[in-house]
Amino acid sequence: MGPPGFQYREQFITGVEERELLDAIATVSFSTFEMRGVAARRRVAFFGHSYDRGEAQPFPDFLLPLRNRIAAWVGAEPNAFAMALVNEYPPGAPIGWHRDAPQYDIVAGVSLLSACRMRFRAYRSPATAAPAGRRMATHEAVLERRSAYLMTGASRSAYEHHIPAVTELRYSVTFRTLRRAARTG
Repeated sequence: MGPPGFQYREQFITGVEERELLDAIATVSFSTFEMRGVAARRRVAFFGHSYDRGEAQPFPDFLLPLRNRIAAWVGAEPNAFAMALVNEYPPGAPIGWHRDAPQYDIVAGVSLLSACRMRFRAYRSPATAAPAGRRMATHEAVLERRSAYLMTGASRSAYEHHIPAVTELRYSVTFRTLRRAARTG
């Protein structure tokens, strides 16, 4: 499955809950996601705190029950999850290798509409990485429809992850807490 600090739960939400989320997501205004000047194939909607963009739109009511359930699973206060990101992945859309932004701590996500694979490999700092051959994934998890995952500890800091191109339309909702230093200063 995943590296240390990665947790997974199948059937985290019901089919009815998924349908309600998808109906609400259909009303969301998505935008193109750009990273380092390159437009991704997925579209996004940020709520709460948003990477380097500061404040985004407030959390919509339809995300609050899901945030509460994630918080209960993690053992955190719901408001600790300062950011939500809804991703829309059309067929063929991947996410490249990355670690989530350093100002975030706990990362939790829920898969909607279809499954995907999440791969992990040990993180190497660009400053210290040798230009060796192609690096391979060391762990892989299949994120089934209606499942949830949690990344803490080593899975957040010692590994990077990516999602290969999906074959069917998929949505995900990702919640993140801020690191203590990011919350206070």
